[in-house]
Amino acid sequence: MSARKRVTCIGRLGEFWAVWLVVAVAVGAEEHTPPQYDTDVAPLLTKYCTGCHNVQDREGGLSLESYGDLQAGLEQGPVVLAGQAASSRLIRVLVGLSEPEMPPEDNAAPTDEEIARLRAWVDAGAKGPDGVSPDLRQLVTPHIETVADELQAPITALALSPDDRQLALARFAQLVLLESVVYAPTCSLEGLPGKIHAVDFTSNGEQFVIATGIAGLYGEAQIYDADSGSKIRSLLAHRDILYDAEFSPDGRIVATGSYDQTIILWNGETGEQLYTLKGHHGAIFDLAFSPDGKVLASASGDETVKLWHVATGKRLDTLGQPEAEQYCVAFSPDGRYIVAGGADRRIRVWEFLAHDVPRINPLVISCFAHEGSILRLAFTPDSGALVSTSDDRTIKIWETEAFAESVILESQSGVVNDLCISSTGEKLVVGRLDGSWDIYPVRRPELPQPAGRTTATPSVIASETGELTIVESVESEPNDSPGEAQQLAVPSRVQGVIYATRDGQQRDVDLFRFAARTGEQWIFDINAARNESQLDSKVEILTSDGNRIERLLLQAVRDSYLTFSGSSSDQVDGLRLHNWEEMELNEYLYVGGEVMKLWHYPRGPDSGFMLYPGYGKRFSYFNTTALSHALHEPAYIVEPYPPGTRLVPTGLPIFTLYYENDDDSLRKLDKDSSLTFVAPAEGDYLVRVSDVCGFGGESYHYELIVHQPQPDFEVTVGLDDATIHAGGGREFSVVVDRKDGFDGDIRLDIDGLPPGYYASTPIVVQGGQLRAYGTINALASAPQPTADNAAASRMTASAVIAGRQVSKTLAGLGELKLGDPLPARIKVVVATADDAAKPADDLDETDGPPPLLELVIAPGETISALVRLDRKSDFSDEVRLGGQDAGRNLPHGVYVDNIGLSGLLVNEGSDQREFFITAAKWVPETIRLFHLRADISGQQSSWPVLLHVRHANTQVASPSSE
Repeated sequence: MSARKRVTCIGRLGEFWAVWLVVAVAVGAEEHTPPQYDTDVAPLLTKYCTGCHNVQDREGGLSLESYGDLQAGLEQGPVVLAGQAASSRLIRVLVGLSEPEMPPEDNAAPTDEEIARLRAWVDAGAKGPDGVSPDLRQLVTPHIETVADELQAPITALALSPDDRQLALARFAQLVLLESVVYAPTCSLEGLPGKIHAVDFTSNGEQFVIATGIAGLYGEAQIYDADSGSKIRSLLAHRDILYDAEFSPDGRIVATGSYDQTIILWNGETGEQLYTLKGHHGAIFDLAFSPDGKVLASASGDETVKLWHVATGKRLDTLGQPEAEQYCVAFSPDGRYIVAGGADRRIRVWEFLAHDVPRINPLVISCFAHEGSILRLAFTPDSGALVSTSDDRTIKIWETEAFAESVILESQSGVVNDLCISSTGEKLVVGRLDGSWDIYPVRRPELPQPAGRTTATPSVIASETGELTIVESVESEPNDSPGEAQQLAVPSRVQGVIYATRDGQQRDVDLFRFAARTGEQWIFDINAARNESQLDSKVEILTSDGNRIERLLLQAVRDSYLTFSGSSSDQVDGLRLHNWEEMELNEYLYVGGEVMKLWHYPRGPDSGFMLYPGYGKRFSYFNTTALSHALHEPAYIVEPYPPGTRLVPTGLPIFTLYYENDDDSLRKLDKDSSLTFVAPAEGDYLVRVSDVCGFGGESYHYELIVHQPQPDFEVTVGLDDATIHAGGGREFSVVVDRKDGFDGDIRLDIDGLPPGYYASTPIVVQGGQLRAYGTINALASAPQPTADNAAASRMTASAVIAGRQVSKTLAGLGELKLGDPLPARIKVVVATADDAAKPADDLDETDGPPPLLELVIAPGETISALVRLDRKSDFSDEVRLGGQDAGRNLPHGVYVDNIGLSGLLVNEGSDQREFFITAAKWVPETIRLFHLRADISGQQSSWPVLLHVRHANTQVASPSSE
């Protein structure tokens, strides 16, 4: 011990003895009865010591929970020496004469008077109770008179019997059973241990269980007969108060969860303990049995939900996505989902898959639910609606197809502590912190319909009148106000200038008036920067009197923010978002006025989301403008709705978009503007052209082009190198330019290749996508193309536009050449034990292409396959098959998974590698050719593989059927 420590201890000892002398004189003067263990010592040990020094934890190997434990002391010796307080370790650590000093720093410490009481007890012989240990469940507290006796005690829990005949209302230390027909009391239980956190009836309604106890002392579940109200048995083992007690569906098992971080499964008929479930690192706030009774879910203060196998007590899964304490958990009655909520104010929905063995239960939906912590969740019996309550005093009803909120009840007079739903699903009973309770009808959800939730661009239609004559005109000043707006006969092309000022008083803007019918669509393009103008244009559509027109309402359903770094206005890759795991591809992301769309998931710890279109400069949606965004800038997943839609408040923002554009959202027009307008009603409208910064002058000229959409497409095929190696393959790209909102599939067919050469055809560029990839493969025995057939390939691109088949003939793939055999060739095979054991010597194709390998995957599923190498004897290099772009031409939402930091890699000297393919749960059924591309002799490709995306119960179609 240091000198400073010794001085401190001596000082403390001196202070202690001074206090002790004063107390001793006072005690001796008033009474000569020494302190008693039951009333004077045990309460002090419980207050300051047994939180750590108990039978369960035994911090330092010591328990002070009972007189017997105190006498047992430590392995090194006793902690109390009767009659020798100065030498007793218990006293010495409390006054700083022995280490470690107790209690630990920052913990409540006994007062000098309390230490004096302990010392007096030891010096008096350290006598225990007369043959009986004290009742450690006894809580000694001062009596505090209530300010107003008429205040109603809070309702802490409630439950309806399965037949709706009885309603149990619990308050502190009290429970009342009501006849639910007339709501008259039939039974009242008084003098219960403490706060009742939960009540649950058996499925036959004959018994109910309550969760209670004393905080810091013990937890107790009490089982009662529902008819007589008589107690059947108590379940005692927890070391702190219970937050929940639940019967299994068959009533044979009771599960209890406590603040002591443990769950106990009991035999409900005998009271025998079956299993103690450990693994949570926080209080257990809620429990729920699956409908079949096989699985127990637990919600905890450690920010997780865990699933437990009831028959064995083993953990099946930990749902770790929550970001704060989880206060409630429930299974949907149909057994499809697990839902949970808590302090992070979100409802999360997982698909329930782990019924008997450990298995990942995928997160399906996460949505911002309330402005306060979520306290309770309950399903209607048909699983059609979910009810949630929060400490923000709101109750919401959610439909369960997409778990979108649709009904919000009246503001509550107090926080709703508990709720339950009748067996018919028609009534909702709520109990509040202010002591009141009410019954509400369960109003079934009526959902607003999102506008274009997954479309890549706003819907546009072709002009019904075909080619229209463009009216040429020149802007005429003044046209700065609605009354001065220049009349346009659309379609039109107008030459104009934004001047520095008009009459030297205000900045110039140009207004043009046009007429439109309801639902009619017009596109307004500005040609300025592309024509060497200094104008940074902005175009808006206004009402005839100059007011803005609402285009969409964007309701935020999840909140986030940018992490790691900000984002430039061009960035298409690496957008890092907080809590990205709860986001889904094709969802809209709103950041600072810009709407983006998620294209590809982050592929590891050093990556972020890829945004549409997946390459080049990113797109913005609904004619918003691409902007730069700062680190930690708020971001929201949003759903679009038409103007005027009645939206249920979520606590997150609702953003209003108007008909306006700064820079072209699809990045085709550089800094110039482009805006698509759909007339909400027949009448006159104004188009307003201005400079974003308010500048102007003679060099700020522009061309305004007004036309109706003419959906169309152009296709470009790129083959960087027409040399196809014998036995190898070469990838080519198919890039489309979509025009005026055309967003459908585009098919490319190829024929006319030289003998021995094969193309993966047809190739389909999926709706909403701009690229696809194909391969040209040559047989190992393929001859060198001749002058007659080397460039004989033919390609046709086709699509259906507005119900009309449109076909376009394209130039061929160029003049093909045969290259030397590769140092290694690659092939994809089914990942089976037999295939893995085969040598890589079966890749020669002499008479024709190999049989087409077919793989089948279901949405939400992961499958595996093998990539195999046929190496020449002198080639042992590692072979890379891509990183986040591994798996070329897979359907959108299907990707090569688990690639790691090095990507898909076949190690040096190795002949094969297993890889995994995952399909997002929303991917539609389809058939598609894909391939792998290796960095061998200039990016060589495998033979194509046919992938079937099929639901589990759908029969696989033959390749010729689509």
